[in-house]
Amino acid sequence: MCGIAGLVLVAPGTRAERAEVERMTRTLVHRGPDGEGVWTSGPVGFGHRRLAILDLSEAGAQPMQDAAGEVTVTYNGELYNWRALRTELEALGHAFRTSCDTEVLVEGWRAWGVELLERLEGMYAFALHDARTGQVLIARDRLGIKPLYWAEAGGALLFASEVRALLASGRLEAAPDRERVDAFLTLGYVPGERSFFAGIRKLRP
Repeated sequence: MCGIAGLVLVAPGTRAERAEVERMTRTLVHRGPDGEGVWTSGPVGFGHRRLAILDLSEAGAQPMQDAAGEVTVTYNGELYNWRALRTELEALGHAFRTSCDTEVLVEGWRAWGVELLERLEGMYAFALHDARTGQVLIARDRLGIKPLYWAEAGGALLFASEVRALLASGRLEAAPDRERVDAFLTLGYVPGERSFFAGIRKLRP
């Protein structure tokens, strides 16, 4: 288990503040005791709390970039077919520097773009930024095994593995969604894409 958090500012000319991303990320320390990483570039900021499993070296730290520094990923999960995808990418000429499945996301995006998602088998939640186009993608596995919450507030799109990280941004209030309190009290959770908190949603699988 790892933890991811981040934001994308929508107003032209705005820049993500490292301190805000750090604040969000540090609420997830229990999800990743092995390290913390924060990356910002222009209006985008990514954070990561790491639980090292596959590659225990610093090479596996996140957010992770390709060699050119053009594609950046913060990722939580496990890709069951990462070795097969890596072999396929190596045959296409992609070089790998780690033994992490995270790097398959980076190089896979460079090779296939959004079609990468159709090739992934596993449980995951991740955010990806492509500096060549300015595109930001957030994605979650097909069954929704790995959590990913998001909200639009204070001129930003926020995302995180847990609600507490979104609240730590300071752009949201911890107010209940009154239309979903009954579901929470009845079921112990809120079904669908909404959450217990007003304005905070779960990314659909």
